Amino acid sequence: MQASTARGGGTVLSVSRMNHLCERSRPRRLIRLRHVLIAAPLAASLAACGGNGNPLADKPHTASAKVTYTADKTGKADPAKPLKVSVKDGSQITDVTATDSTGRYVSGQLSADGKTWRSTSPLAAGARYTVRVSTEDSGGHPGRKTVTFDTTGATAGFHVTFGPDAGTYGVGEPIVATLSAPVKDQASRAVVESHLQVASSPAADVGSWYWVDDRTLHYRPKTYWPAHATITARSTLSGVRVGKNLYGGNDKPLTIHTGDQIEALTDASTDQLTFKDDGKVVRTIPVTTGKPGFDTRNGIKVVLDKESFVQMKSSTVGIAAGSADSYDLPVYWATRVTWSGEYVHAAPWSVGSQGYANVSHGCTGMSTDDAHWFFDHVRVGDIVKVVNSQGPMMTPFDNGFGDWNLSWSQWQKGSALHGGGTSGGSSGSSGGSSSQDQTTPVDNDPAESARLSPQTA
Repeated sequence: MQASTARGGGTVLSVSRMNHLCERSRPRRLIRLRHVLIAAPLAASLAACGGNGNPLADKPHTASAKVTYTADKTGKADPAKPLKVSVKDGSQITDVTATDSTGRYVSGQLSADGKTWRSTSPLAAGARYTVRVSTEDSGGHPGRKTVTFDTTGATAGFHVTFGPDAGTYGVGEPIVATLSAPVKDQASRAVVESHLQVASSPAADVGSWYWVDDRTLHYRPKTYWPAHATITARSTLSGVRVGKNLYGGNDKPLTIHTGDQIEALTDASTDQLTFKDDGKVVRTIPVTTGKPGFDTRNGIKVVLDKESFVQMKSSTVGIAAGSADSYDLPVYWATRVTWSGEYVHAAPWSVGSQGYANVSHGCTGMSTDDAHWFFDHVRVGDIVKVVNSQGPMMTPFDNGFGDWNLSWSQWQKGSALHGGGTSGGSSGSSGGSSSQDQTTPVDNDPAESARLSPQTA
């Protein structure tokens, strides 16, 4: 037999057992064996069959006079402070459910004595909340109260702009979140990051945000995005406190799509570019890469732009006019992969070296026909990878999208939720102004800051 101890010290049967007794008589053998022990509980249960004497069978009463919550004189709650729900007159709180108008739940914690419940997740500013409180008085009678209130409005707006623009991209394109105000401390970064949501259909591999600097985040999955996917990024920061007197506003979500999984792999040691579409080799192209002193960067790059014509001048990268390495050339079918001026482009002047020797100033050169074909078969966001060059590794953030050169464990270290979110600093950026038209010699660092925009037609 199931039994529980009432507040007055007596013993009452559970509701399920009492209903059982009402429905059928108890076996005589059981009564004979236990008549001394169950005489009092039996009487209580028989009385409960009629609906009297058992507080658990009572209909919950309205507990409005006994439940209070923190609010100002206008009845609004301060979103910067925890919500506190209290009961009086010997009652205890048994359950609290708090949601805003969008259905988001507020987590909380009940005190040991059951008298107070406090929220442990922040309230949103300018939002309406519904709180349902269940109680039990000293006699075990249940009570219930539903409270609806508003929080005070935000005093300043914090906004998120997602990039790139809506459209179709390659599987290497990261999602970029640009913030309207800097976020520097760890706790605030965690709040922001937890409200930036990215979804992919079909589903992508597990993903994470990386704090490039205090106003820029990049999001990528562990592996490339699925081909032919729909990717949506949105902020749920509206009304959420980000910092002192700073609350999130309503921001426009972003939806982009991916095309085929295009990967162009250049082996600088064999001077061959292998072009793959959804894993299948479509074309092998003889190329030339950077000569000694102008070695092409190794690593994974992402197509940034496509320019059918670029006037490339050596003076824009600090190479003196009239020197042995100076040039001023019209270049066609140029696919940009770094902001510092590295392209995959037509180089009819070096066809005799393509497939045999590296003679460029850092770009990947090929015949005009091959460059035109390449230009027509890639889109922004496609993967361009270089291996076996004597050049440096592509940097993650300050020269285009080198995000994929970080291992997954390294990437997670840039998250405020998974790894600290302090990897990004003011020196990094998600991009930059269009500045260079070819790669600077590796032994001439001062030229990095001297580069100018290429002239384009």
